Amino acid sequence: MKAELIAVGTEILTGQIVNTNSQFLSEKMAELGIDVYFQTAVGDNQERLLQVIDLASKRSNLVILCGGLGPTEDDLTKQTLAAYLQRPLVVDKQAHQKLDDFFAQRPKHHRTPNNERQAQLIKGAIPLQNDTGLAVGGFLELDQVTYVVLPGPPSELKPMVNHHLIPLLSEDQSRLYSKVLRFFGIGESQLVTVLADLIEGQTDPTLAPYAKIGEVTLRLSTKASSEVQAQRRLADLERRILARKSLDGLPLSDFLYGYGEDNSLAAETFRLLKKKDKTITAAESLTAGLFQAKLAEFSGASEVFKGGFVTYSIEEKANMLKLSLPDLKEHGVVSAYTAEQMALGAKRQVGADLSVALTGVAGPSMLEGQPAGTVFIAVASQDDVVVNKFLIGGKSRNEVRYIATLHAFNMVRNALLSEDSLI
Repeated sequence: MKAELIAVGTEILTGQIVNTNSQFLSEKMAELGIDVYFQTAVGDNQERLLQVIDLASKRSNLVILCGGLGPTEDDLTKQTLAAYLQRPLVVDKQAHQKLDDFFAQRPKHHRTPNNERQAQLIKGAIPLQNDTGLAVGGFLELDQVTYVVLPGPPSELKPMVNHHLIPLLSEDQSRLYSKVLRFFGIGESQLVTVLADLIEGQTDPTLAPYAKIGEVTLRLSTKASSEVQAQRRLADLERRILARKSLDGLPLSDFLYGYGEDNSLAAETFRLLKKKDKTITAAESLTAGLFQAKLAEFSGASEVFKGGFVTYSIEEKANMLKLSLPDLKEHGVVSAYTAEQMALGAKRQVGADLSVALTGVAGPSMLEGQPAGTVFIAVASQDDVVVNKFLIGGKSRNEVRYIATLHAFNMVRNALLSEDSLI
């Protein structure tokens, strides 16, 4: 099925509002296995809207219009579509009763004749009831084209789509199933190079790489008639991907840290901390508490995070973490020694199972002869301290800080997963 989305509203064209409805609808159509080939925005003008509907009906067999269902004269979507299809508008009884109830409960609101427009739909259409508003939507199949009209406000459109439209469109449709693999420590260009033949020769399932700040995701997708069939196909493709090796000879499975569109290194690390019943503290210099702030985003953070430190100057590092100031000055702020001592000092002060410390040069200037993007991260466990140096070059100050935090979470995650860890 070929779908086309038409967003109606002059306010979209003038930039007064952002057209988020098309993004939402595209995602929903993709989940149903329906291909969206065109998206159009048109103002509140009947002649131009007629032209857009005529074009859409000739090249698509599912035309979805959103917006323009309100009570005012410039809300003309249903009226224009009815004129194009040469069908009258009729009153939907359930929507009209909702209008009656709405105004009966609000005696100070004056019910004007134009309010009745919200209860109208094209004759022969299946009404799509509005759970959160007053304007009824419609679903009409005519001459091998399906027309759908939806309200513009996202708070009304989304419930209507989820509760009423999707069940109608789901009949006899193969759905699109997806699985997102998340990688850290390997760049998009290298991942694409390693998987070039799979990407170039893909049919179904498909795979698409997406670069994010500091990490890469792979979205695997397949159209299938059942979830069992889809998961089997996706699992097979995943096995083929993870069997590949990076340009350094490491299996791609070494870089895979989790699954899901909304997942993150922070979330994976937090889940491991809770699962293993471990507590953590942190001492941060260049990241200014970003690691700790990420931990605090999760419900139940107080169960694993006992508190931490933000220490910029070398004097405050010594003072807050009870470290030797002369020794810190000897090695400098940007050093493996200082990162190690910060981690150990924080661990002693708080009494947590693990401690992580970050120090370095966020930029843009050099510090202690070290270029911007030089970062030292230490993770201290019960009987061990691991210190790594990272060179995060060519990035903005905030990107260096963010990527350094990702490395810190990855080091903690690896410590929790390591069979050699004593924690």
